[in-house]
Amino acid sequence: MDKQLLKQKVCRAIDANKDKICEIGLSIYKNPQLGYKETFASDVVQKTFGELGLKYESGLGITGVKAKLKDGAEGPNVCIMGELDAVVCPDHPDAAPDTGAAHCCGHFGQITSMLASAMGLSAVKDEISGGNVTFLAVPAEECVELEYREGLIKEGKIKYLGGKQELIHLGVYDDIDMAMMVHGNNADKAITAANRNVGFIAKNVKFIGKEAHAGGSPWNGVNALNAASLALMAINSIRETLKDQDCIRIHPIITKGGTLVNIVPNDVRMEMYVRGATIEAIKDANMKVNRAIKGAAYAIGCEVEISDLPGYLPVADNLELAHVFGDNAKELYPDNEIIYNTEVEGGSSDVGDVMTVMPCVQGGVGGFVNGFHTKDFRLDDMEKAFIVPAKIMACTVIDLLDDDGAKAKEIMANFHSPYNTKNYDGIWEDIMSV
Repeated sequence: MDKQLLKQKVCRAIDANKDKICEIGLSIYKNPQLGYKETFASDVVQKTFGELGLKYESGLGITGVKAKLKDGAEGPNVCIMGELDAVVCPDHPDAAPDTGAAHCCGHFGQITSMLASAMGLSAVKDEISGGNVTFLAVPAEECVELEYREGLIKEGKIKYLGGKQELIHLGVYDDIDMAMMVHGNNADKAITAANRNVGFIAKNVKFIGKEAHAGGSPWNGVNALNAASLALMAINSIRETLKDQDCIRIHPIITKGGTLVNIVPNDVRMEMYVRGATIEAIKDANMKVNRAIKGAAYAIGCEVEISDLPGYLPVADNLELAHVFGDNAKELYPDNEIIYNTEVEGGSSDVGDVMTVMPCVQGGVGGFVNGFHTKDFRLDDMEKAFIVPAKIMACTVIDLLDDDGAKAKEIMANFHSPYNTKNYDGIWEDIMSV
């Protein structure tokens, strides 16, 4: 079948399932759960895959789910991803009352559009002969609850904070040649086809002082809060040594400042990210931050424990793949501007880790209003949030696998990186060795 006719057939199948797709999206929205705990969304994905007749693996990275369009198909394997988790925003009107989790980053839209694309492509799977398609529901993109996840790491249940990282480590991406997904945004007449963002290291810091009566004998104590305060000043003092082009962002918070106001604080905790545009920039900045923290602790006489955790690698969309995505977006929705961002922005995502080891793109489509991660975030247009990205991704797959997968093979041949799914763990071992 002509690929344009194939695209039309896929889009008709998605439209025919629109009511069901919207029902799925709203059900996930109303049941937000945080990373590595997304049992509701994971169950919805498994149920939908089962209804489509797709064989799937579950329990990947605790809650992840993977299905293939066809069994044993030869040729490039293109993956469509969606993220399962919510973010912490207890003031959001639809937040879970027990956890504060709320779907105010739009991930419910991602997972729904992934499932919608599976519905569309399932309608033509016998007519796709140039390769295969994998549908992947990924846990834990939001890097929250660091202490909880560090506990999972210590228990041996996970190795990485981020779900895509964990799935790379587990070998889930080993048979995948390229990947794509869509993140929601609040653009009205624009679709983003390419982005660049920073990566980061996550840090937990514990200052250990000595308690004493804060009024009667403070001289007998060692004030861990003073050490933490000095560390903040020291970190601020190194900012002028950081290069503009490296886009370094350092943002610490104190999560525990002591126990009682009349006791000299002896146990003070901090969390922070050290972000940067390149792996080398992150390593350099993190070394300086660690030095500042240790120097502050020494000045006050505290002990300090620094726990560095793998964050996410920098995001850089594969431009060849982005143009296939963008061309389909323009063809389907000609009234929209197609944007290719080349300037580095300050956000981060574990999709950067996937982009480091294979061609990958994360597009951006509207459907939402107000600030992401805020109490005012709202779903505004289900067509844009669920249906539009599904059609773009499904049609992109058809272009990639047409003519015996010629375009996919070309992109794979032009992708050059020293890293792959097999040596991925070594990237973080090198970063964390500083």
